[in-house]
Amino acid sequence: MLMNLIKVSKIYRIGHVEVLALNEVSVGIDRGEFVAIVGPSGSGKTTLLDILGCLSRPTSGDYWFDGKLVSRLPDDELTYIRNRKIGFVFQTFQLLPRKTVLENVQLPMLYAGVPWKAQRHRALQLLRDVGLEDRAHHLPTQLSGGQQQRVAIARALANTPDVILADEPTGNLDSRSGQDILGLFQRLHESGQTLVMITHDQQIAEQAQRRVMIADGRIVADDRASQQAPVPV
Repeated sequence: MLMNLIKVSKIYRIGHVEVLALNEVSVGIDRGEFVAIVGPSGSGKTTLLDILGCLSRPTSGDYWFDGKLVSRLPDDELTYIRNRKIGFVFQTFQLLPRKTVLENVQLPMLYAGVPWKAQRHRALQLLRDVGLEDRAHHLPTQLSGGQQQRVAIARALANTPDVILADEPTGNLDSRSGQDILGLFQRLHESGQTLVMITHDQQIAEQAQRRVMIADGRIVADDRASQQAPVPV
């Protein structure tokens, strides 16, 4: 199992007020799965994604990533995991506006210390894979929303991560561009890539292999749970 949360809770403290964002969530994700985490605004799905992405630590409970207990890892190893093992795709793309498309895709490899020629070769191949090689030297502002999201996906794949975490990846796109992105996700899944996608849209979630529903900080349904071994407690 690539990712395994066992009775994970997350509490945010705002002044003297405690907000329970996740309440004893247990869920496992295997390599090669395409999972949609579905829930309304405020349900805890983004908090769950932050924990899966090692951006936030649980208040209680255990999170195992690739066989390692995340709560015991030092900050430098968490940084390594975020750079090498996890690719992030955001609703707002988060491309650097003054960098070219090619430079944006190279960025994770730059942080990983990959030699420049290898960075360039890999980035051009990824842009070719997402159909944007001819836009390599454009700025993000010269692209459509759908094209920018494809660049973001290419960037997320730069270091050959174990998993892609996507937070509402079609949220800022028109329906046609959104379907193009979902089609790209399907092709990545068919190639063996693990994908976890946050969405509030049931129709988008239906295109994933597995759907995990969250409400009020708890997992309320998992359409593959009956086919999996129980999560250890």
